[in-house]
Amino acid sequence: MERGVRQLLADKISGNMVGLWLLIPEHLRLGTWDLLCGWSGQPGQRVEPRLALQLIHEAALCSTGLRQQRSLSQRGFELANGLPFVASDVAIHSLLAEHTVAESRRLQIALGQIRRTSGDFAGKLLAIDPHRTRSYSKRQMRRYRDDQKTRPFKVAPTFFALDADTHQPVCFTIATSARTATMAAIDLLEQAAEILAPQPGKTLVLADLEHLTIDLFQHVQLHTPFDLMVPMKSERRLWKQLRAIPSEQFTRRWAGFATMKRPYKMASYTAGPFFQFAQRSGERPDAYRLGAFLSTTDRDEVEALTLDYPQRWHVEEFFNAHQAQGWKRAGTMNLNIRYGQMTMALIAQAVLHRLRRLLGEPYSEWDASHFAKSLLEGLEGDIRVSDDTIVVTYYNAPNADQLRQHYEGLPERLEREHIDPHIPWLYGFKLDFRFR
Repeated sequence: MERGVRQLLADKISGNMVGLWLLIPEHLRLGTWDLLCGWSGQPGQRVEPRLALQLIHEAALCSTGLRQQRSLSQRGFELANGLPFVASDVAIHSLLAEHTVAESRRLQIALGQIRRTSGDFAGKLLAIDPHRTRSYSKRQMRRYRDDQKTRPFKVAPTFFALDADTHQPVCFTIATSARTATMAAIDLLEQAAEILAPQPGKTLVLADLEHLTIDLFQHVQLHTPFDLMVPMKSERRLWKQLRAIPSEQFTRRWAGFATMKRPYKMASYTAGPFFQFAQRSGERPDAYRLGAFLSTTDRDEVEALTLDYPQRWHVEEFFNAHQAQGWKRAGTMNLNIRYGQMTMALIAQAVLHRLRRLLGEPYSEWDASHFAKSLLEGLEGDIRVSDDTIVVTYYNAPNADQLRQHYEGLPERLEREHIDPHIPWLYGFKLDFRFR
């Protein structure tokens, strides 16, 4: 492998995928290589960590389809992974199949703890939501449909936890038809607790209607440091209960909006109590619109209803912007393979977030597909070696002055950050950039 990589460097490479090399400094800052070596259980001289790095870069490029037929070779892609070739589907399949869900889960936790230390998570609001990825497996499985007008289709349920303040994913878990939303949420919150290490009562979990179950509320209240807030189903029974509340018990907050808070007991559940936050919209009694949320703890209902819960929508924005990295479709129901592939996509998202934050606007506003097409695949240049340094030269790059101030003289920049500039998967070479 090393001879092949050195030969590619000696031959020089020219192509339009050299933008991918902008991710390498962020890999060094994040510690991606150590994470991959730990997950694969192999030393850095072996091929397995490099195959995992190829998966990360495929996710960053939003690449799908057969690897040998999507023109990833002969454009610098393989060299960025420390390989002289593009690994085949069989090699990637074998790598992922050898590693269990538990190993990928430990990788997620290690990544999340690094990101928490780096300030990527605020840790105050956590939004959990199922993302029903369309599955193309040939297996018989339960089908799902969004509404009565669409035909049911196969799905692979994936449950994400998102930091609602920073809009960054904390972790995820996957499920089959054997697991309910409550079971998946309990597993997800246990994983999030290991990553965030929250103090009791300091982190509020925002969930949707399908998480309104006794088992989940009981587990959160008794066995986790989180608080939980879920909307109550808008049905006739709830509407009658809210209509029966005397008007004077509501506190008028501003024109057309009033709230009230009261203890709430769930049937067949002796512990508690929980708290119901009711809201009333409208000025005339005949035009009132009523709704309610259920919480495991007593808190300021106005802040919870008007500031906290609306931020749960950021998880939907995250899916729309980033699902192309590896969460848009599922081709297999082998959970080891799916969990491993999606965890690599999570690492890709973390690296891309660092790059977006470094570059600022307009790059930080682009969705994953646009970012991959316009920057990672959109820059033209060449790759060559000068002494012990790989030099990537970009020609006619957009916003070259902005890129130059972050990437020229990269080895010295990394040393000032107390980061070793030698790239372990590229056999100790350093990396620098030029803009022409």
